[in-house]
Amino acid sequence: MSDSVGFEFVSSEVKVERAVAELRFGRPVVLSDGDRRIAVLALDSASPSLFEQFAVAAEGRHSLFLTSHRATRLFSKVSGDVSIPLDGVSFDDASRLAYSLDAKAPQIWHPAPELMGAAAEIARLALLLPAMVCVDINGLEQRFAACCSLHTDDFLRAAPARQRFDTVVRTRVPLRDLGDSEFVVFRGGLAQKDQVAIIVGKPDLAAPVPIRIHSSCITGDLCGSLKCDCGDQLRNGLHSLKAMGGGVLLYLDQEGRGTGIGAKMRAYGYQHLGLDTIDADAELGFGSDHRRYEAAIAMLELLGISKVVVFTNNPTKIAALSQGGIEVHNRFAVTGEVTAENEGYLRTKRARAGHMLDIETLIAAE
Repeated sequence: MSDSVGFEFVSSEVKVERAVAELRFGRPVVLSDGDRRIAVLALDSASPSLFEQFAVAAEGRHSLFLTSHRATRLFSKVSGDVSIPLDGVSFDDASRLAYSLDAKAPQIWHPAPELMGAAAEIARLALLLPAMVCVDINGLEQRFAACCSLHTDDFLRAAPARQRFDTVVRTRVPLRDLGDSEFVVFRGGLAQKDQVAIIVGKPDLAAPVPIRIHSSCITGDLCGSLKCDCGDQLRNGLHSLKAMGGGVLLYLDQEGRGTGIGAKMRAYGYQHLGLDTIDADAELGFGSDHRRYEAAIAMLELLGISKVVVFTNNPTKIAALSQGGIEVHNRFAVTGEVTAENEGYLRTKRARAGHMLDIETLIAAE
């Protein structure tokens, strides 16, 4: 190999992935937009000692970024993202401001600059809570010189990577009550995650193919949690695809509606205290649904599927498929058992997330 050949060029997607990894390890990242440069630290992954080091390096000029979702839980008349000064604020008190139910709204706060919102997006990609400790590093550049750096333009340039996937392997797997099925593993997107398609029966690719897009739910799918209907939807969805003569279930790594298992368990704790699923996520700084479907569209394209009938109650999935160039010919409901533990959750999905659920009929049928 010639000495002139190397890896000096770093793509935007690599920069984003490195920034994500740094935040998950609890280390600061420098983010710029051309005019400003800020150092950011994810409170969710930072240790108390690193938080204090960051505060010293920032000379007390650091602040806490909170999303509009969290801000509306703290402040009665705030509708946007906020920035709260942290000079003299301890790690525990900052954490309480970020995601505790007993937090009291501070008297001093400011509308957050857009650049801080970009920092929260990195945290979401890292499956961390979007509560960010931030400081403008003008005059402090050398103190953060060793940190990973990212420009906001890198987000735009990295966007196409979300839909770049390759087929890794296809393997026959016999499933109970479903017979021979085929598991197809795809790898790609930001962070090169593995995603799985489960093909049951013999779907006719020349006709609209029955599909279900199912986001992972460790508690429901694997452990039979009674707080949701995900496990029922997974199993009933597979049986419905089989009954249609064959179809494809796309199993996406999107735990907790895209927030990650850690945030999901925090939200579960708040639900035990009486909050519904959407308000619990808002306390943590999240919107009602952070899932994305570029991976599903890429997987369908690699499978040679361009026309589908969809088993779903969620209109957002239908819209995402249509926007991605997949023809949606029909929709069928996919349901599970309504229990005392999940009835409130299902009613929230219908009332606040627009899911197409006839809960009264389901209850009457049991």
